[in-house]
Amino acid sequence: MPTRISVRVSPGARRTQVAGRYGDGWKVRVAAPPERGRANEALAEHLAELLGVPRRAVRVAAGAASRDKVVEIDGRTAADVERALGP
Repeated sequence: MPTRISVRVSPGARRTQVAGRYGDGWKVRVAAPPERGRANEALAEHLAELLGVPRRAVRVAAGAASRDKVVEIDGRTAADVERALGP
């Protein structure tokens, strides 16, 4: 069963980074523009790198065309994700 997290994405940032908590989810800034899925791809790649999982283990499950997304991560628990993304 994959772990699901809520993410608020800000595309077109200077650099890709986790900006901290946003409500009960996370805010992530991505350098990629919000066109042709580039921001979603950059988000998935960044999260995979931070969590130490293959890129294929991270996917946008809902909100592909929205700033607010639900991301599924295979191979990590909710606690693992909190530790990796938190300060």
